Amino acid sequence: MNPQAIPFKGNADIGRLLDDGVYTTMQKVVVFLAALSIVMDGFDGQLIGFAIPLMIKEWNITRSAFAPAVAAGLIGMGIGSACAGLFADRFGRRMAVISSVFVFGTATCAIGLAPDVLTVATLRFVAGLGIGGALPSSTTVTAEFTPARRRTLAVTATIVCVPLGGMLAGLFAGEILPAFGWRGLFFFGGTFPIVLATILLFTLPESPRFLARHPARWDELGKLLGRMGRPMAANVSYTDMAEQVVEKRAGFGALFSDGLARDTLATWAAFFMCLTAVYSAFSWLPTMLASEGLSMAVAGSGLTAYNLGGVIGALVCAVAITRFGSRWPLVLCCAGAAASAFAMQTLNVGRDTNLLIFGFGVHGMFVNAVQSTMYALCAFMYPTSVRATGTASALAFGRLGAILSAFAGAAVITAGGAMAYLALLGTAMVFAMLALLVVRRHIPKREVLLKPSSVAAVTS
Repeated sequence: MNPQAIPFKGNADIGRLLDDGVYTTMQKVVVFLAALSIVMDGFDGQLIGFAIPLMIKEWNITRSAFAPAVAAGLIGMGIGSACAGLFADRFGRRMAVISSVFVFGTATCAIGLAPDVLTVATLRFVAGLGIGGALPSSTTVTAEFTPARRRTLAVTATIVCVPLGGMLAGLFAGEILPAFGWRGLFFFGGTFPIVLATILLFTLPESPRFLARHPARWDELGKLLGRMGRPMAANVSYTDMAEQVVEKRAGFGALFSDGLARDTLATWAAFFMCLTAVYSAFSWLPTMLASEGLSMAVAGSGLTAYNLGGVIGALVCAVAITRFGSRWPLVLCCAGAAASAFAMQTLNVGRDTNLLIFGFGVHGMFVNAVQSTMYALCAFMYPTSVRATGTASALAFGRLGAILSAFAGAAVITAGGAMAYLALLGTAMVFAMLALLVVRRHIPKREVLLKPSSVAAVTS
């Protein structure tokens, strides 16, 4: 008889049931749904970058006048990221994911009706709340439905869905913009996540770890575990010992005690500079290429190549860190990002267009490799008592760099065109490299990328 077919009785540790059990098809489907939410997150989050050149032309405004609308979306993302954990802890991971996807889908659709930049800014802020909330919520779902032995790959693959969604947005924009314009881009682009949110409403279950914390919902948890191949008796009580240990906090001040101050400040600086580079590309790359006289199709392909490179780079760097430790893979990726940006300054935009697009693919590969795997660095750097706080604070500080990019990108393109824009990207990654060299607590060789106990940090 299959041991898992025998109902479990007594007191059950939900952590051990999930971490040590089989990885069923039902769990894999849930992870796929969570990853699909992040694909839509990256998709809708980057549509604005493809639309900006046409919106500027239609309303006859400057790039600098559009910068507040870009910044509003990034501010919304920061607030959404910060509030997502509180919402998920109070109302459940399921509703956090569904609400986030529905909010950014609806707001994105509404942008298609916007009569001016102020309206776009307001709607981008609302969309940003959902976009910012979707990543930590969906990553939490992935982590809490995946056994510990598979969690590293599952969480990394979920994070990589952001540039994957951006890549799909580029392909989508290339087809929609010529036929339906920027308004059609937002109408159609916002419809997809609304449809997904509806599907999730009927298919996405609540996290078993969340249900374990609420005795009134233990019957629901028992039925869910049965669907996951872990039948439970009706009178079982549940605990979650591993999560109880992880959730102990020592406060924000602990990030600067016990020799952590240097690494904390250096990591904040690395996140700040890296997100400055990332969102300078997300928001302004098509606009920069269009300002150099390239067609909208070619301009959009630059960001598509950037995201495609990012998917490849993040996965390769994660494997490299697992084998060689984090110091040199991260430093070399920063150097590669800076070198590729400066090398593109030698190209003639009009004559070397294909080589320029390839260069942005290489640049995106290196930049996103750094950004995606710095979460693992934070997870290793901080002890359990401040791991989530440390990672969340680094990401929050990094969001300031993203907001800066909204204004810096517009300013440098206006002042110096492609050369100044590429200098911004390269310089940001030089400073990110210097910051990572200052960090002392790098992941050593052969260290597991994301320990099971560090999931809370990644999902903060």
